[in-house]
Amino acid sequence: MAGRFPGVLQRYRWTELGLFIIPFLLLLLEMSQLLIAKADPHSSLSKSNLPTLQGLIPALGVIIVLLIVNMIFSIFFRKADQMLLPLVGLLSGFGVLMATRLGPDLTNPDPALGSRQLLWFLLGVSVCVVTVFLLRNVEWLERYKYTSAAFGILLVGVTLFRTLQVHNLDAPGHDQLNIGPFGFQPSELLKICIVIFFAAYLSENQDIFAAGNLRLGPVRLPPLRQLGPLILMLGLSLLLFLFVRELGLALLIYGIFLCMIYLGSGKLSYVVASLLIFVILGYIGYKLFGYVRARFVVLGVDILNWNGASEQLYNQPGGAYQIVQGLIALSSGGILGAGLGLGHPAGRFFVPVVQSDMVFTALGEEFGLAGLFAIIGIYLLILYRGFRIAVEATTPFTQLLAAGLTSIFALQTLIIAAGDMKFLPLTGIPLPFLSYGGSSLLANYIIIGILLRISYDTALEREGRV
Repeated sequence: MAGRFPGVLQRYRWTELGLFIIPFLLLLLEMSQLLIAKADPHSSLSKSNLPTLQGLIPALGVIIVLLIVNMIFSIFFRKADQMLLPLVGLLSGFGVLMATRLGPDLTNPDPALGSRQLLWFLLGVSVCVVTVFLLRNVEWLERYKYTSAAFGILLVGVTLFRTLQVHNLDAPGHDQLNIGPFGFQPSELLKICIVIFFAAYLSENQDIFAAGNLRLGPVRLPPLRQLGPLILMLGLSLLLFLFVRELGLALLIYGIFLCMIYLGSGKLSYVVASLLIFVILGYIGYKLFGYVRARFVVLGVDILNWNGASEQLYNQPGGAYQIVQGLIALSSGGILGAGLGLGHPAGRFFVPVVQSDMVFTALGEEFGLAGLFAIIGIYLLILYRGFRIAVEATTPFTQLLAAGLTSIFALQTLIIAAGDMKFLPLTGIPLPFLSYGGSSLLANYIIIGILLRISYDTALEREGRV
């Protein structure tokens, strides 16, 4: 037994554990600051207003869960990537802190918001571990690509059925199913199904797509027999946009399609042609749907030169109120921010849905421009690790799967951050790991689980070849 103990220590995931130190310290410090700020932000620091151990439960809960996962992976999957979990754990921890901080200050106060987000984090990490255990052979997903597509179509159908039960179809935000007391967004699983199908189909027909035998003007396209299933799956998925009135879903789904078609063929001409088609479809949507036009009108609100038109757009229902309030909160943070618990994203600078759609503005107010750059840097590191896992994978399917799943994080972050800053129309897509919400967190940790499994299998395969 004594002889085996040094071997266990040698095989431990020390790199991952060492990378956890910084997130753990940051979470404890920020949670302590939040409790002190809530107690009395103007009083001098003394023993009486130091945070209690009970007050640190949200941060301690995140730390304990991540340490347990670190031990599990050290025993069963020690060769899996050791950087992904610390990065997403840090973002998830700040998501729990922001939910804890914002819940009591909402228009309808919700002191338990942070506790529920901590519960969702626990479930998300559990789903991640289960995914790594159950997905013993990632190639299994390739064999069931049409099953994945059918499951995605079923999700679309269920969502459409839910939409038909809503009387006001002109209002966005129907991508929500209520199962008892829980709310679920089918699109969160739909995006994973789409990537699995695209990755399997493109890897199977990679040579045909790379050749492009069908000529359409200056563009060479694959034969319709191979192109048809992709277009069918894309079209059925975009029904979410046509009937559910979710502009963010349309951008995300089409963005995934563009990424996958380029990764699978290596042809930039496909992307250019698809972008031209997207512009045409966008113009048609702009003409057909009033809510799309309203979203683009909001982009024209002039905050610096406030006038009567801006005031009218600001006050009208579904107008620019949310985005203007978010920009005010964002700009008030300056370079270094007010500090966690010292801003007013849900108070004086009331921002509707600040805990989910507009959490980027709350982070900007309390952590400042420097904090936002740090958060964007963490996302970039997650993308780097995801694409590195894709590059090192040993089969075309696992390469496309890892790259496509990683692209989801990039697209979601870009769409919601640009929307909060008025660069794109504001959508209801959550900011990965930071926005409040259970279905988003669960889906994101399923993606992390798949990426970790791919990295583990790749390491074993490469080790076996040496």
